Amino acid sequence: MSAVERLNHADGKPRPYSATATFGGVVWACGQIPANSQGEIPESMADQLGVAMDNLEQVLTAAGASLSTLLKLTIYIADFDEFDEYNEAYQRCLDGHALPPRTTVQVARFRGKKRIEIDAVAAVES
Repeated sequence: MSAVERLNHADGKPRPYSATATFGGVVWACGQIPANSQGEIPESMADQLGVAMDNLEQVLTAAGASLSTLLKLTIYIADFDEFDEYNEAYQRCLDGHALPPRTTVQVARFRGKKRIEIDAVAAVES
């Protein structure tokens, strides 16, 4: 049986969870939020989704996976009234990639200006 591989966060900040866990060719990524490397969060839902997807792509790449190997996404949004904007931005972000199964859930509250978080499972690229 192979061991679980865990990656720390690229920014080096300590957190009570790993950035990813990989086992048996599958990568589980921690929830990705819409904060850029300077900690800034854009205003619009579309821009927040874009930053969160960029963050997801970076953590998947570090673990040997990619947006093309996504197996499942769970996306948490603050307001289903923004679903259309979110869905259009989502399709743009994954243009050219096979669309994975997805669950979208409205949550009651995020900290700060965040209105989205993305939880992902992907396959390691062979």
